[in-house]
Amino acid sequence: MIILQYGHTKTYFINGLLIDTDYAGTINQFFKCIKENNININDIKYILATHYHPDHIGIVPELMKLGIKLIVIDIQKDYIHFSDNIYKKDKLPFEPIDESKIIILPINKGREFFKSLNIDGEIISTTSHSNDSITIIFDNGDCIIGDIEPESYIDIYKGNNKLKEDWDKINSYNPKKIYYSHH
Repeated sequence: MIILQYGHTKTYFINGLLIDTDYAGTINQFFKCIKENNININDIKYILATHYHPDHIGIVPELMKLGIKLIVIDIQKDYIHFSDNIYKKDKLPFEPIDESKIIILPINKGREFFKSLNIDGEIISTTSHSNDSITIIFDNGDCIIGDIEPESYIDIYKGNNKLKEDWDKINSYNPKKIYYSHH
């Protein structure tokens, strides 16, 4: 796995799969970063977002125009346009995601999809940050959690049982290394 950071959000690349992007308007920084990491744009076959907030999907439409396929987990489908109005209000260069070109993947088929990329792992729903948040759990113990608050925050969020539920679910996989988007 290669960690790419060219802006606010960490992006992960593994076996043709790009996990998350940064804000709209960062495409040039993205190209510079992948070049520095010896990744050719043609090496990227798929994009998967941990959730559809502006700092995770900003350059997805531009990458889709280059032929990279967006994998949308079934529980995320209703949220893929969450950021459209935010970008419009902030007058950032963003074109909404073209739904006619997305691939919907049932969450329970994540392991099969990963296997096709020679990745061992699965996708789980972890909704404490947003209803469309997913976590990627690799069999080697690596875990990409997006924007879920750290486990040490559970006591701070006493009224938010979702955070404890998410961490209970993640911990049931015995993760060895947690990869956050912003920490």
